[in-house]
Amino acid sequence: MQVSARADYALRAAAELARAASEGRGPLKGERISEEQGIPKKFMENILLDLKHSGIVRTQRGAAGGYWLARPAGEITLADIIRVVEGPLANVRGEWPEAVEYGGAAATLKEVWIAVRASLRAVLETVTLADLVEGSLPASVEELTRDPEAWIHH
Repeated sequence: MQVSARADYALRAAAELARAASEGRGPLKGERISEEQGIPKKFMENILLDLKHSGIVRTQRGAAGGYWLARPAGEITLADIIRVVEGPLANVRGEWPEAVEYGGAAATLKEVWIAVRASLRAVLETVTLADLVEGSLPASVEELTRDPEAWIHH
């Protein structure tokens, strides 16, 4: 799986909003998030707009305005954010994995794509923005990172 810049930026922006909420700060300006995370301002504007339209983020105009999470950070998963900016976690040529059909030697490839989606969900649907801010991942995710092979790219 390749994580797009858009998904990476959206997760980082949402993490900044979660941190602001955990510290009891008010709304954050998009420019501040952009500077804090080194995200190009134009990307930031579009991402925040997508998060607003999805109901994950709220906004207020004006000098004291900015962006904030619409729900508690512990209720927003990484999967929620990725789906807003990228769509489904896993698809095959733009189709749902369960909708593809293969024949012959590739017949069981459909099950592989289903398993890939399930694996992504097992991580991305269990890690919340609160987990990121607290620096404490679910045990099942931490266990995956303890495997030395997980740190080696092939």
